[in-house]
Amino acid sequence: MKAVILLGTLKREGLSNTEVLSEFLAQTFKKQGVDCKIIKLVQHTILPGTYSNMGAGDEWPAILEQLLDSDIIIMASPIWWNNQSSEIQRVIERLDELHDEILEGKESKLAGKTGGIVITGDSDGAQHIIANVSNFYNAIGILLPPFATLSVLWEKQAKGKDTTREELMEKYNKEYADTADKMVKQLVKYSSSKSS
Repeated sequence: MKAVILLGTLKREGLSNTEVLSEFLAQTFKKQGVDCKIIKLVQHTILPGTYSNMGAGDEWPAILEQLLDSDIIIMASPIWWNNQSSEIQRVIERLDELHDEILEGKESKLAGKTGGIVITGDSDGAQHIIANVSNFYNAIGILLPPFATLSVLWEKQAKGKDTTREELMEKYNKEYADTADKMVKQLVKYSSSKSS
């Protein structure tokens, strides 16, 4: 079974709360025997647009192939102004052509896949992002199982804080290990039931 985490941090380099939380979740997937890959979107050239291939230099088609080859898709985003990051929004926009195909009466290319949501921030906004991404998953044919979200809101994740990777991992392991474990088990369970 394969999982892909679409990491929507805006940071090309340096410490990212969302990247550390994604790594934490990837470890949980691996404990359950799931091959998990993190794609750091900001390090790829994903051209603006609403089609699967926007032409020369566009790296989205290769990322899309990895999504189509996976069983589980996770969108991981920090909270910016009560919304998902621009990187995650661009993913949604680039998957619009697949939604067009559904509107034409074709089966979704993402049918049978399960989806999860990862969010980091320092205050409110997680529920709004979960609502947005859940609505998109529903429209595109991805199943969001119960308990398939992992949100960590903590003041030490605020912009400009000097929280270390070790402090983040300690927080996640101490307070969110059970949540991550339940999330992964739900995603695996519902993926298995779809494929059987």
